[in-house]
Amino acid sequence: MRIAQGKGVWARGVRSALVGAILAGSATLGVTAVQAQGKTIKIGVIYDLTGPFAAGGSRAGYLGTKYAIDMINERGGVEGYRVVPVYADAQSKTEVAINEAERLLNQEKVDLLMGVFSSAHCVPMAQRVDQARRFMWANVCVSSAVFKDKNLKYVFRPQVHSDQFGEASCTFLQEQSKARFGKDARELRVAIIYEDGPYGAGVASGNESKCKSFGMNVVLKEGYAATAPDLSPLVTKLKRARPDAILHTGYNPDITLFLRQSKDQGLKWGALIGHGAGYGQFDKLFETFKDDANLIFNVDPVAAQLLDASTLAKGLGDVTAEMVKRYKAEVKADEVPPHLSMGFNQSWIFFTDVLPRAIRKHGGIDPEALRKSALETDIPVGGTIQGYGVRFFQPGHPMAGQNELSSPVVMQYIARDTFVVWPSAIKTRDPVLPLPKGHGYSYQ
Repeated sequence: MRIAQGKGVWARGVRSALVGAILAGSATLGVTAVQAQGKTIKIGVIYDLTGPFAAGGSRAGYLGTKYAIDMINERGGVEGYRVVPVYADAQSKTEVAINEAERLLNQEKVDLLMGVFSSAHCVPMAQRVDQARRFMWANVCVSSAVFKDKNLKYVFRPQVHSDQFGEASCTFLQEQSKARFGKDARELRVAIIYEDGPYGAGVASGNESKCKSFGMNVVLKEGYAATAPDLSPLVTKLKRARPDAILHTGYNPDITLFLRQSKDQGLKWGALIGHGAGYGQFDKLFETFKDDANLIFNVDPVAAQLLDASTLAKGLGDVTAEMVKRYKAEVKADEVPPHLSMGFNQSWIFFTDVLPRAIRKHGGIDPEALRKSALETDIPVGGTIQGYGVRFFQPGHPMAGQNELSSPVVMQYIARDTFVVWPSAIKTRDPVLPLPKGHGYSYQ
């Protein structure tokens, strides 16, 4: 695997033995020793370490969070507090995620919850935590439905949200339509397909709204269950619709099923734009589809190692380098997925900005102190390892608790390298579209 412009790309996943080590209770068993050293903040960290979501990015998100916690503790903790994580496996099941959240809060007596990969878990979990007046810091889940019109007070997310994913892919197409497709945006035929959970439906809604605002011809919009065993009827509809571009939001097995059945049924397109999750795990797509997986686009928060560190606040480049170093040493792979940066970045923001202020200014680590501190967060663009700034929408706003400065990018996999192709201000290469003649899915 080559490194695009000297920077790492996507990951091969975490060894299954990792789960056993986590769930053996090593973090919990270490609490007594840590407490003997002074004050602690106990954090419940929930990710999917088994099941289909694990390989779709959740394990990488967990590792990013773990490295952030380890690095903070190695620096002496936060304002006299050591961070004590208690890890839980949601097993890619919503009911398990909810049960684990309640166990961590009520039995393990953690001070707050952090993590969460799946939006299907995040939406109900956020509401329950908020109703209990406990604190939750969401690292990876992106559904706008977590916050939209919920008026949550104790849940915060520095991460991007799904409306932004949908808007980004349509804006990218609109900007490229004339130059690349030789068509006005109003002539572009766009199909929107998605897993019908909160994540997929949220992105698809953003797709439809933004694409239609540009006058694009949305020839098909259709959802499906992420666990569907057969997507051939959907592929048949797409063949009839003849889209120039397909905007797809899915996880991992369903993306693989879609690509396989599309090849079997002869579906062709000019561009396939994915939106995170399974599309952020390019190594798994390439492992299955080889060169046919090349030139896929992915909308995601940027993998930090793809950014020019000189454009970020002083010291953040070194932080990113250490994160990548730890990941490669543990996973034994050169490919570094964006979910690693997501898990790490949001955790780092909490430990270096929100938590210190809560302790110094608001008297401690209780939910009210953490809430007040989060509302005061004001990190400028360039102040995080993923480039975007952090400032939360305030109480009374329809998206209260969501970061208003977050933003995704559009990336493209080219010859097994990863390049940022949008926005133009930070792109590292021009996009290739439509697919060239000879590509397995090209309609030319």
